[in-house]
Amino acid sequence: MPGLADCQSLLRLLIARGDPRAIPLAKGAIDQYLNTAPASLRGRGLRVLQRDALDQHGAAVGVQRSFAETVDAYIERKLAEE
Repeated sequence: MPGLADCQSLLRLLIARGDPRAIPLAKGAIDQYLNTAPASLRGRGLRVLQRDALDQHGAAVGVQRSFAETVDAYIERKLAEE
């Protein structure tokens, strides 16, 4: 899927850092993925990103966990819009 691997890598890095100031960057990466992915692949790609964020959430603590929850919630909103 176009851009999915790049978005996933960036989200993993941002979740690992857990810096709340980077939330706009995470949302921007998700939005960029949605803007470049074919419509037929967007939902599946979002689910891949969401599953990955939830996997990281399970292994995270503190700010990383909170960041992963924020990413998950944003992806959930985007899935509802699809």
